[in-house]
Amino acid sequence: MALGGCASYDVTAPADARANASTAEVRAKDARLAATGGGRSAPHGTAADEVDCRKAKCVALTFDAGPSEHTNRLLDILKREKVHATFFLLGKNHVDRRPAEVKRIAAEGHELANHTWSHQILTEIEPAAAERELSRVQEAVHRITGTTPTLMRPPQGRTDEKVSDISKKLGLAQVLWSVTAKDYQTNDSALITKRVLEQTERDGVILLHDIYPGTVPAVPGILKELKKRGYTVVTVSQLLSPAKPQPGMVYRP
Repeated sequence: MALGGCASYDVTAPADARANASTAEVRAKDARLAATGGGRSAPHGTAADEVDCRKAKCVALTFDAGPSEHTNRLLDILKREKVHATFFLLGKNHVDRRPAEVKRIAAEGHELANHTWSHQILTEIEPAAAERELSRVQEAVHRITGTTPTLMRPPQGRTDEKVSDISKKLGLAQVLWSVTAKDYQTNDSALITKRVLEQTERDGVILLHDIYPGTVPAVPGILKELKKRGYTVVTVSQLLSPAKPQPGMVYRP
């Protein structure tokens, strides 16, 4: 599929990823569901429980460019609400300055992902520089937590065949989004909430930032209304399951 300009690369929607899961992946997923009561024990979609997004009305919650001074408050909210999210971490001035928050994100069962080291636009820099932007975060997160991300989000969502090749080399699948509150433009928590709820549909990926003061206060209201509307809030990998994210692939609702 071609997306913008002349760039050509593979794009898959979450529902298609699930439908195209291998027989082995499906069997493994079904076995885990059977062992945990079919996912019925996880109405909010926690990382410790199996959620079946083939049947449940799922939406993935993601946060970019942290951690920041707001992240611990966000983690408190998510813990209280028994929800897990995917955190696309920024290296410079974030991961390197807040290793304790990175450790907590991992320890509390959230999904660690990569948002580059210094937020350079990957399509506009040389391949070696783009690879370093991603590999530095991989190395830093592994050093802090012992785990290595398998997902990445390119800054501004800008990717191409070069970026896909680099991502594949580093074992990273790319994740775009379908819902944006544009919380970088406003600190109005009510407006952020309104924008998210207006755009959210099944199998969506919500993009928020835990670096802006208006975003974290909006999260409780967003989660409350999503629950009321019958959504199960999950991580990106849970949304794609039983399929596993494929390195180099671009996932977009």
